[in-house]
Amino acid sequence: MKRREDLTTPRAAGRLGVSYDSDRFGAFSESIANFLGTGRFLVWQTVVITVWILLNTIVAQRYQFDPWNRGLVLLTLVLSIQASYAAPLILLAQSRQERRDRVTAETDRDVAERTQADTEFLAREIASVRLSMSDMLTGEAFDDRLARLTEVVEHLAERIDELAADRDTSDRTSREATTPTDSR
Repeated sequence: MKRREDLTTPRAAGRLGVSYDSDRFGAFSESIANFLGTGRFLVWQTVVITVWILLNTIVAQRYQFDPWNRGLVLLTLVLSIQASYAAPLILLAQSRQERRDRVTAETDRDVAERTQADTEFLAREIASVRLSMSDMLTGEAFDDRLARLTEVVEHLAERIDELAADRDTSDRTSREATTPTDSR
């Protein structure tokens, strides 16, 4: 037997050539699995089996299609066929659900990462705004500084007035000293 180089794809030789849409078949199997897991199915199955057993035990022997004395072989065969199909269909439905759950979990993880990044960004922005606000003057601090500045300006104005008065006095004194007095 010759070995193939590419083992990523299954061999095509020996196949029957039957093709099907796996998504449609998966949806079909899920619908059957969902029906098999309901109380309605259990009630219907119980009714059918009860009627089956009653028909094959109570009615006349010639109308029995699965006689009780042969052990209800046909009923056993039908239930075995049902079980043999139900198990793989349920497994198909579970695997499809696991894939959906995996995709949902990945999406949730991505959303959580983005949310965390956005939250961290907003926290940094709020911290920078708080720092900026702490450097700014508040209303009370502004009033205090304005009051101090007003006091300083008033003090400077008084000092300027004093200096101006001193200068006027010294100017008068120096003018009087330099100007001759009239003797008449």
